Amino acid sequence: MVAVTEAELEDLRYRLLHTRWPTPWPLDGREAGTDAGELRRLVNYWATEYDWRVHETAINALPSHLADIDGTPVHYLRFEGEHPDALPIVLTNGWPSSFLELTAFARRLAAPSRHGGRAADAFTVIVPSLPGFGLSPQRPSLSEPPQTHEIWHRLMHDALGFARYAAHGGDLGAGVTSRLAEAHPDALVGIHLTAVAGPVAPDAATVTPQEQEYLDSVAAWSAQEGGYLHQQSTRPATLSYGLADSATGLLAWILEKYRAWSDCGGDLSSRFSDDFLLTQASLYWFTRTISTSFRPYYEYAQGLTRRVERVDVPTALALFPADLTHPPRSWAERTYNITRYTRMPRGGHFPAHEEPELLAHDITEFFRAHR
Repeated sequence: MVAVTEAELEDLRYRLLHTRWPTPWPLDGREAGTDAGELRRLVNYWATEYDWRVHETAINALPSHLADIDGTPVHYLRFEGEHPDALPIVLTNGWPSSFLELTAFARRLAAPSRHGGRAADAFTVIVPSLPGFGLSPQRPSLSEPPQTHEIWHRLMHDALGFARYAAHGGDLGAGVTSRLAEAHPDALVGIHLTAVAGPVAPDAATVTPQEQEYLDSVAAWSAQEGGYLHQQSTRPATLSYGLADSATGLLAWILEKYRAWSDCGGDLSSRFSDDFLLTQASLYWFTRTISTSFRPYYEYAQGLTRRVERVDVPTALALFPADLTHPPRSWAERTYNITRYTRMPRGGHFPAHEEPELLAHDITEFFRAHR
């Protein structure tokens, strides 16, 4: 249960209303980061009109459970499929998101007949909270096992008793899902991704022109947009002090990503309501987990996270045009057994929220052959 005290709410409102705003630059638009006007509007709404209690009640009404995986508590949601032969599937979110992004989508997968689909395509959907994100505490050690993908397998296979199951993930969740399939191919019927890991040591002589164009686009994106990634991978603790102390700073940090990485055309309200954005920010704020949400970046950069080498289970890749990268099929096939490859007509980094119908259709069509 989430139970934020009145004192915590008052503290948040006070901090928001007494934000120490920086001296503005003579700059229009968002060329240098989060737009000041948009941020000020949302900060004012967060402090004066946004009702956390409404969302706290909704969160507490979700089908939440807590599992103990070798001494590591894991929060997860379970949505029962409407069909007796529903396929179990574990969904994993990315950053800067949370399990809340996946709740409406999970209901859609669990009850497809309510959305014009067939009951026979239903999934029993498990949505765990990543360690250090929101309602799951962080893993106790950076270097000692189990890593997140092993926690997921022990949750799905050992704790919940699913002999075989499916998995879907994007961003950080795609990495977890890939490592899960690589480590436990006998348990995974297949995986569905919106991003892939590149080959560990590709032979430069075999890189095709299309693949080189993709690699050049990744390098250009990293130079223009990758500042957050470098900071969170190298000095996350330094960043976390400011974001844990300033709600306005926290909102600015994640707001930029929702705008830049979604298919919103610069208009956040076309894809996300104010309440959606502020509930995500509030969950980070009240659980004090923005700092621990940086851990996957740091652990990967430090070589503490297992690299993906080869995934042989059937893999579907769905690419949304406003997402961060768009690898050609041949590049994905260097690491994965790609059996379905889809370029979506619209959508971005948060497809479960932005384009749930497109994503659900692709997942359903892919796994129909693996039930």
